[in-house]
Amino acid sequence: MSVRIQGRPRSGKPATLPAGQAARSAATEIYAGIVERRLSLDSLVDPLSGNATYRGLEPRDRRFVRALVAMTLRRQGEIDTALRKLIAKRPPAASGRLGRIMEIAAAQLLFMSVPDHAVVSVALDQLDADKDARHFKGLANAVLRRMAREKETILDGIDAPRRETPDWLWDRWTKAYGEPNARLIATAHLEEAGLDLTVKSNPALWAERLGGVVLPTGSVRLAPSGPIDELAGFGEGEWWVQDAAAALPARLLGDVSGKRVLDLCAAPGGKTAQLAAAGAKVTALDISAGRLERLAGNLKRLGLTAETVAADALDWTPAEAFDAVLLDAPCSATGTIRRHPDIARLKEPEDVDTLAKLQTRMIEKAVGFLKPGGTLVYCTCSLEAEEGERQFSGALYRHDLTLLPIAAAEVGGLSEILRPDGTVRTLPCHLPSETPRMSGLDGFFIGRCQKR
Repeated sequence: MSVRIQGRPRSGKPATLPAGQAARSAATEIYAGIVERRLSLDSLVDPLSGNATYRGLEPRDRRFVRALVAMTLRRQGEIDTALRKLIAKRPPAASGRLGRIMEIAAAQLLFMSVPDHAVVSVALDQLDADKDARHFKGLANAVLRRMAREKETILDGIDAPRRETPDWLWDRWTKAYGEPNARLIATAHLEEAGLDLTVKSNPALWAERLGGVVLPTGSVRLAPSGPIDELAGFGEGEWWVQDAAAALPARLLGDVSGKRVLDLCAAPGGKTAQLAAAGAKVTALDISAGRLERLAGNLKRLGLTAETVAADALDWTPAEAFDAVLLDAPCSATGTIRRHPDIARLKEPEDVDTLAKLQTRMIEKAVGFLKPGGTLVYCTCSLEAEEGERQFSGALYRHDLTLLPIAAAEVGGLSEILRPDGTVRTLPCHLPSETPRMSGLDGFFIGRCQKR
């Protein structure tokens, strides 16, 4: 199989690449877009607007590309250390995509089950196609072949959790959670997360059918190897993908049957689906019309309904107040690095400060949307206290709100995720399992309160 790519050779015909080289070329372009242009992985693998080479691939090759880029990001520090050991002198700046091609190849040699000869061969073909990088084929060939020979020992002595964690995040997590927990968090980030599902009913049945397990919180967890939309129950709308920690906030609103509930920043829609399935009259608001279209598509598959509103929450005014508001506020998302390893490479400390200011304004609006006596659940998928614990305690102080403590029974008996004040803090190292991919939770803060 060959894949067409952008650009034309001298003959004027569309350029083509063998599928293996096309996949690696797409991975190299996407990886470069993240580390050089600071674009998100999700945007670059979007099936409608993402990287052109990627969109031209077969579904199986797309899955490989995403996994390859994610692994390269997840293990970027170790890869860099290994390459530095083998390359005495850094190539000049005018060496094209040499560095990115080498990093993509190293990820496969060191961390993925790809035959060594295939990795080296495709990397050399990629270099040959790059007019600036082709001059370094000899160097690349020697380095990659040596890496393949020494891959069992070349990473010896590297403190992987520390090496893969940016200094500013390591310092923050050590201060907030202590050095042992910071190390456990960073270790969890080295492994790909499992697939968590929220099911409409009978989690035990779906765990059995899908070869997964039921978590204490009621989510079903599995480690699939194929397309998600080919799993049993997807087409019938029996479940949706949602991390087990992300499934907690909507449940903490309690019995919402017949109540008017506002889901702020609703996309991609997992919480909206939970609320609708529980019988709430849901208004799902999001600033992105495109994301809301996808949310609506997911609700249609699930046979659920909700009102959708494309608007900026800071400028929007509802016709009447709500019984409950769920605010999953925009945040740095450092709690989701297991699933989105690009976050560790893209975020900076100033992002936390900027987003915290936005969250403060959004909480103020959310309180205004509530009826007296209404319930607000505030949450973020961030590990940073400014976006979670401090933000929520500040809201209680500034507004006429009463803390509603969360009990262990409401979160599957997981007392380790409860803070003394009755708020929730989940960490990527929580819910351990003998199998790394079946372990962990996204890092979330959740607080619940009532408008007096």
